[in-house]
Amino acid sequence: MGCGRVGAALSLQLAPLDHTLAVIDQDPLAFRRLGENFPGRMVRGVGFDRETLVEAGIEEAGAFAAVSSGDNSNIIAARVARETFGVTRVVARIYDPRRAEVYERLGIPTVATVPWTSTRLMKAVLGETSAEAWRDPSGHVAIVAVAPHEGWVGRPVTDFEVATGARAALYNRFGSGALPVPSTLIQSGDKLYMAVADEHAATLREIAGRAPEGNE
Repeated sequence: MGCGRVGAALSLQLAPLDHTLAVIDQDPLAFRRLGENFPGRMVRGVGFDRETLVEAGIEEAGAFAAVSSGDNSNIIAARVARETFGVTRVVARIYDPRRAEVYERLGIPTVATVPWTSTRLMKAVLGETSAEAWRDPSGHVAIVAVAPHEGWVGRPVTDFEVATGARAALYNRFGSGALPVPSTLIQSGDKLYMAVADEHAATLREIAGRAPEGNE
């Protein structure tokens, strides 16, 4: 639901994968973003209207994405798809991170665009060397990729966790990813993907950028 830039881009990415697609939008001009050769159906209507959804094939749908520009429309449509038509894979784009957190608790996966985008912009502006790989819909927890200072080489990953207040989700070594275990030692060139709450993010970046105490 929604044929804006996000909805059109998602549809065009799915099209080559041989999925059966239907795109809903109130504005018929919005379908121009899909191009002349788009293989899916284009349905004009309100995305949370049951008749519109049925016309789009919701009764046979394996997934539904509500990506219009309105939070209320997206969440209503997502709930109708989930609760009325029993679609198992439902996701809604939400601009308000507070709403996103509530809807996640209702069992509807959401993508909160504002905290994700603002965090990415902040890192670009400040020239951060760490890279955010994922952020939860509430905007409070992220997975951040960091390259620990050489002073951490030979130290257990668990020491790095204790020092930073973050948790190692995985690490990348020589181009291969692996899950850390208590005996995993940090090696030169390792990239650690750390799950970190916002209140510990600054500490994580600061500690990752220097040698541990007693090993200067």
